[in-house]
Amino acid sequence: MPTKYLDGYEIEFTSELLPGTDQWGAYVAIFSPSDNPMHLAEVYSRQRVAADVTFSTAGDAEAEAEKAGMAILEQLRSSGT
Repeated sequence: MPTKYLDGYEIEFTSELLPGTDQWGAYVAIFSPSDNPMHLAEVYSRQRVAADVTFSTAGDAEAEAEKAGMAILEQLRSSGT
């Protein structure tokens, strides 16, 4: 699963084949450091982003997930999470 690290946050962005179709969905999860250095705190649980959009390739879905993940992280940071 592709992962991007930014200012201590870990952004996981993935694609997943949607059941019963040949289309792909884009998914994001975001984690931050926790008090325990062996674990990360989940600040945005794995969710489908761009839920009304399907993608014809896994790569297109992952690119959208990465873009959405960066936007979600900016929202989290501005809210103080």
